Amino acid sequence: MAEDVFKALADPTRRRILDELVERDGQTLFEICTRLVTKHGLGLSRQAISQHLAVLEAAGLVVTRRQGRYKFHDVNTEPLERIVTRWLRPDPPEKTS
Repeated sequence: MAEDVFKALADPTRRRILDELVERDGQTLFEICTRLVTKHGLGLSRQAISQHLAVLEAAGLVVTRRQGRYKFHDVNTEPLERIVTRWLRPDPPEKTS
């Protein structure tokens, strides 16, 4: 699972998508595309952004929910938290003699 997260984060476009979702969670595909164009100058097609979102969703970094005709995308930080705690656990107490 962690490998999927690293692969998803390896692409700069996917990192920008996550940045946008962190800034404003619960966006539609149209909103994400618009923000990427206006803020980052990324003129990718909706299909390309949708494919990036699918990779992020497969890695567990994005969760989608349907509301009527709309599909909203929310960031999920749990996979990142698992990676961080894996290597940043508190040190075990030192043994005293």
